[in-house]
Amino acid sequence: MNILFADSNAGKSIFAVQMGDHISRYRKVLYVDCELSEKQFQLRYTSKELGFRYVFSDNFFRAEIDPEHIGVQNYEEAIIKDIEEAAIQTDSRIVIIDNLTYLCNSSEKGDVAGLFMMKLIALKKKHSLTLLIISHTPKRNLSNPISQNDLAGSKKLYNFFDNVFAIGQSAKDKRIKFVKQVKVRASEYIYDSDNVIIYEITNDGGYVHFLHKGYGKESEHLKDKSEEDEALTRSNIRSLHRDGKSIREIADLVNLSKTTVHRIIAQEKKKEAVSLEDAVLDLDDIPDGVAGTGGGGFLMGDAVQRGDGVLCGGGVPGGDVGQAGQTGQCGTVPGVAGQYGTRPAVVEHCETVSAAAEQRDPFVFDISENLDFL
Repeated sequence: MNILFADSNAGKSIFAVQMGDHISRYRKVLYVDCELSEKQFQLRYTSKELGFRYVFSDNFFRAEIDPEHIGVQNYEEAIIKDIEEAAIQTDSRIVIIDNLTYLCNSSEKGDVAGLFMMKLIALKKKHSLTLLIISHTPKRNLSNPISQNDLAGSKKLYNFFDNVFAIGQSAKDKRIKFVKQVKVRASEYIYDSDNVIIYEITNDGGYVHFLHKGYGKESEHLKDKSEEDEALTRSNIRSLHRDGKSIREIADLVNLSKTTVHRIIAQEKKKEAVSLEDAVLDLDDIPDGVAGTGGGGFLMGDAVQRGDGVLCGGGVPGGDVGQAGQTGQCGTVPGVAGQYGTRPAVVEHCETVSAAAEQRDPFVFDISENLDFL
């Protein structure tokens, strides 16, 4: 059981047909096309300049869904049943299904997706099939390496597949694509982030295909991270850490190594500590307020000599005893005179704040009522 996923317009259907076409030189292949109509498929594999249409092997069978014969009820079961019948009638043991969304409308719901995958696995075992499912990715950050989290739908789906690989779009050149292994269960893990396969989509006499260009590092084809991307990633890591996620869980979610996540968390904690020290001023460095000689008013955050003290950053240091009974003529709050000097209650509030901050598709013949072979 295998899955190939990619973003829209990355060429996953082209790559899937190319694989099927190559295999069909040796074995029969059934390609279930839920994306293109018969005409669209024909146009894709026809040279516009020469009018030449690419000829597929007689072992390559393309089928598409006839929506007029598919009901709302038991939709998924009907599709699986028809795929089974088509595989039997064409004697195909290699089945490519493009794509997962058409097979399972509820692929994002874990329980539904799990039940659907178990039916596919049962079909695979019953007829000794090799299945390749095509899927898509939701919109992803092109600055990050491709990971299992980019596979659309329920994360439970990932566990059902033996092999998972993806197509990436090069940020350096739109014509360039790269293929990366994301999961390998039984075979060798060769094409990882340090050794992705580089391709360029080309059209050779009506045959649209991936042309092999060599190998390279995934990092060479990723979008450069902007300061905004970096800030967003750090903010996301802080939020996940506060929610109680482990470093391993955070690393999986943000597509970074555990070492990098650990370093960012440590850096963010240090920033918070420095910010706290800057916010809570040392009370010993704040001069006492001057006695209120012209009134008892004061302005927040500024040392006002007409007032009875200084309010700075939330802490009020002791002021000299004001002249009792004088009315504040120049202050913003009239009638307040400093009578008892220091205000310990407010200073205690400062300490409390400090403590709280620390916690903080090509030939047509009918096979079944739901599938037409093209």
